[in-house]
Amino acid sequence: MVNARSGVVTVVLVNFRGADDTITAIAHLREVDWPADALEIVVVDNASGGDDAARIREAHPEVLLIESPDNTGFAGGCNLGVASGSGEFVAFLNNDARPDPQWIRAAVAAFDDPGVGAVASRVLDWEGERVDFIGAAMTWFGQGYKPFTGEPIPPLADEPHDVLFATGSAMFVRRDDFLAIGGFDERYFMFFEDVDLGWRLNLRGRRVRYVPGSLAYHRHHASMTGFGEHKERYLLERNALFTLYKNVSDRTLEDALPAAMALAVRRGVALGGLDAREFELRRGGDDGPAQEVPRLALAPVYAIDSFVDELPGLRADREAVQASRVVPDSAISLLVGRTDAPVLDAPEFVEGYENLVEAFDVADGPRARKVLVITGDPIGAKLAGPAIRAWNMAAALSREHEVVLVSLAGVSEVDAPFRVVHVPAGDDRSMGRWEQWCEVVVFQGTALSVFQSLKDSQKIIVADVYDPMHLEALEQARPSGWASWTKAVADATDILDEQLQRADFMLAASERQRHLYLGQLAGLGRLTPALYEGDPGLRGLLDVVPFGLPSTLPRHERAVVKGVVPGIGPDDQLILWGGGLYNWFDPETLVRAVALLAERRPRVRLFFQGTRHPNPAVPEMEIVARTRELARELGVLDRHVFLNDSWVDYADRQNYLLEADLGVSTHFDHIETEFSFRTRILDYLWAGLPMVVTEGDHFADLVEARGLGIAVPAEQVEVLADALERMLFDDERRTAAIEAVARVREESTWERVLQPLLRFVADPAPARDRVAGVTRRAAPTRRKRAGVRHDLSLVGYYLKAGGPSLVFWKVRNRLRRRSG
Repeated sequence: MVNARSGVVTVVLVNFRGADDTITAIAHLREVDWPADALEIVVVDNASGGDDAARIREAHPEVLLIESPDNTGFAGGCNLGVASGSGEFVAFLNNDARPDPQWIRAAVAAFDDPGVGAVASRVLDWEGERVDFIGAAMTWFGQGYKPFTGEPIPPLADEPHDVLFATGSAMFVRRDDFLAIGGFDERYFMFFEDVDLGWRLNLRGRRVRYVPGSLAYHRHHASMTGFGEHKERYLLERNALFTLYKNVSDRTLEDALPAAMALAVRRGVALGGLDAREFELRRGGDDGPAQEVPRLALAPVYAIDSFVDELPGLRADREAVQASRVVPDSAISLLVGRTDAPVLDAPEFVEGYENLVEAFDVADGPRARKVLVITGDPIGAKLAGPAIRAWNMAAALSREHEVVLVSLAGVSEVDAPFRVVHVPAGDDRSMGRWEQWCEVVVFQGTALSVFQSLKDSQKIIVADVYDPMHLEALEQARPSGWASWTKAVADATDILDEQLQRADFMLAASERQRHLYLGQLAGLGRLTPALYEGDPGLRGLLDVVPFGLPSTLPRHERAVVKGVVPGIGPDDQLILWGGGLYNWFDPETLVRAVALLAERRPRVRLFFQGTRHPNPAVPEMEIVARTRELARELGVLDRHVFLNDSWVDYADRQNYLLEADLGVSTHFDHIETEFSFRTRILDYLWAGLPMVVTEGDHFADLVEARGLGIAVPAEQVEVLADALERMLFDDERRTAAIEAVARVREESTWERVLQPLLRFVADPAPARDRVAGVTRRAAPTRRKRAGVRHDLSLVGYYLKAGGPSLVFWKVRNRLRRRSG
């Protein structure tokens, strides 16, 4: 396989006994507005015989001509052309098409969006007066089609949009994406191989973008005319079954495949003008052993038989497609257009079509939902972990559903593909309106405990319990004194218990957390036969959704630390502490280790990325002042150790990460560590940083197991200093870690990690133990705490959680209840 050349476009044309057209198409390609040295033309002659290859070589000796010994169809010819080419982008152009001068330039510009894996060109007839392709659609039984074909050009033809597939007559795809999914499926030979390719790209989260400025004109020579209509029908029927079987989810396949096969038979009977009831015993007529049947009627039957023959290979391909998919059927349904399209209008066929649609309920596909996502953190330029998580959940869900993201702490100007609103904690009337609007609520933090409308809701509730706040409180509230400390832990436990009792579905951030919550659910009496029956792994109640990474790699846009922060030079070795400083972390051991290392490596610098949390309700932690004072005492503050007094904008964090040479995270050895999920580690993965971390948590295990860096014991200054030195200055160890990080990064994108949530919301249902008639054991109850001291501690808690407005709301409700 040839290494791809950046910026080069390889145009593949497949020739089969059409040398005149191919020669003309190449001549038109030479006239496009694109640098000649960035254009590679590959022609695959598909065993045409005669003098086709010689004529093409004589007319255009500069093109790369591949002579295939066999006719492998359009799919095989295109694959052979890609294997022989070297461009970063691959274009496919029918040999009876001609490109507009802007055909390539407009398409390549669309690839500036890293989420675009392929470009669908606008294709018109040869005169440019009628539609050949301006969009894609798909029937529920697997046949792709092109709306408006043969009609005058409608205004919507000028609007770029995402589509399910591009037409093989004029399309572009990133070479890496094409190879990653195995190219065109050569079993198809021709017809629907472009539909299948586009569908598989979309399932991997790689968008196919219709770009009207990438224009081509198609003559249409009706290449199947000489082979018989029955052979074309055979390929269409068979390939539609291939496409459906490989790409839909298990749940969709259960209904759609038998209905599609039955409909194919019905279509053959209708096309052949047959009477399917003539074999009934009550009918008279000829009972001889033979009957003349039109070939067109047999085409679907033969297609189904061929499908059966190919099932072993198709099953393997299906398993690979389904294992790699990151997009559910409900998202695909937004791209397929009108699925309820009978194709034939013969009355007897339409009657059978309607019977199948009604019996199998296959015409409409998965339905989009109204989803409310709630976070307690502010949404704006500066995002902390909870807001980052909620934002990416909303973004992923909005690709297939109508989504509103609610912040309880405030919203500043944001550009989002979904609605973002602020509902202050305590404003139950506003929250009640959103609760009535939605079908599914996805929340994190304290939302369930502060809104009565959510407590009373009968909607589907998803609790994102990625933050074990009761374990966090064990360390966070320690400085507040015994009574307040005890109260904080008890309150956090109550809040989590309430969520675990009510939720229809829950999300932990790691398998460790999941085990923790399974134990808590058992203690609450929720692990009952009603839940266990049919779901012995209990993944339908509690699954794992860790934090994720953007699917696009970060880009360095401006200098932010090296050569910018006084005391940090362009060539210094930069250790980055991503995220904030909290009391359960151990930055002091890190500061001591850096001070020790600086004695022998004077160009080492440590930069703490954030100290002031973007949520004003979260006060500066005690550890910040202690870290600063320790650095001052050791003489390294603003010389080797630097603390950013603010919080890095979320959209700006990649500049800090890409200037760093090493990522670091250190913490104490306690229970919070064991069940934590350090989101900063994911940013290190995203930026390709090797890392040094403290042992004991989920990511430390990953670092050790996958060779991403070094995990060290807690509070060991000299050991930590040695690890930092090795990961900064041992080139062999450092290179191996960077390569390992790149491998793990691909497994951690938001599209991948959010799959359990996307699957649940696509087909939401109440937890089985919440269904009417199912007995559920009552959970153990705690003695309700009361008294002046308890009330004062509640004021402090609610002030922190939601500010003065929440305190006012709680006091008002308490007085109303007491007044009767």
